Amino acid sequence: MVIKVMTELGHLNMAGRYLKFINQIIPDKDEKIQIMYGINGERKLTETVLNHFEGYEKSAPVRIGNAAYKQKQNDIYGILMDVFYQHFVLYNISLDQSEELWTIVRSIVKIVEKNWEKPDRGIWELRTEQKHFTFSKVLCWTAIDRAVKIARLVNMDSYAMKWKTLRDKIKSDIIKKAWNEELQAFTQYYGSTDLDASTLLIESYGFLPASDERFVKTVQATKKHLMHNGLMYRYKNKDDFGLPTSSFTICTFWMINSMFKIGEKEEAREMFDKLLSYSNHLGLFSEDIDFESKRLLGNFPQAYSHLALIETAINLSDAQVSADQDLLDEIH
Repeated sequence: MVIKVMTELGHLNMAGRYLKFINQIIPDKDEKIQIMYGINGERKLTETVLNHFEGYEKSAPVRIGNAAYKQKQNDIYGILMDVFYQHFVLYNISLDQSEELWTIVRSIVKIVEKNWEKPDRGIWELRTEQKHFTFSKVLCWTAIDRAVKIARLVNMDSYAMKWKTLRDKIKSDIIKKAWNEELQAFTQYYGSTDLDASTLLIESYGFLPASDERFVKTVQATKKHLMHNGLMYRYKNKDDFGLPTSSFTICTFWMINSMFKIGEKEEAREMFDKLLSYSNHLGLFSEDIDFESKRLLGNFPQAYSHLALIETAINLSDAQVSADQDLLDEIH
């Protein structure tokens, strides 16, 4: 997601270096792709609690490492494949690079084919039971969708035709099992009545257009159930730490983006300006914001939050430039 935004801003060298890093850490065939690695490509990130530290304002436990490196998180395949697709579209890549990436693409498709029907921990890396999370399924669809497009770019039409069948199967499964007729929304996981801000991204990844009634209703239902004091919960159901008590910053940006795309543009702009006012004196955001005091909480500074800020700013400014151009055309 960092690379997607940085590429849009023109930081192509950074994107290229990241892809090189990915190529180096992608394991051999049949080995599991982890959801995270150390900065030098370390695979083992054993988690340890440092009991001699009480934590910021006694917010123990203080940990190093991250046990989530062992978790199964199926959305990573769609995110990776989206980066690969961008790379094929944006760069003049060498034959060697093309063959190397094509090998990885085929490997990931095989992994998705084996795993998309299985439950996982989801985008929020829940440590409790695994579920059939809607976002994970959508990102499995994304992986195959981008693989189809890459296959066409490299003139591998036979692969494209075969993978298109899998892509359509995954989409049909999501539409059937993730949609809640009573709530008129896509829910957090199959059969759930809980809403989740991550479903707001189904348009961003191309699963449904902003004009699709199911997306519009999902945005409206999610806004109704998860927004409080102008800020968004990522979800309200109980997780590893109990019931959520603060806003997850990126989710408010996701909501602003989604509202803007379904036509609620004026309110979206007002929300954006208001949210910007909650940053610190450097314009930086943390992972969470307190609903009442608007105090910055959690990881700081948080990459996730700023990715969404930049993406939202791009979307809003692009629309403004387009509107201004239309006005100029009318005048002339």
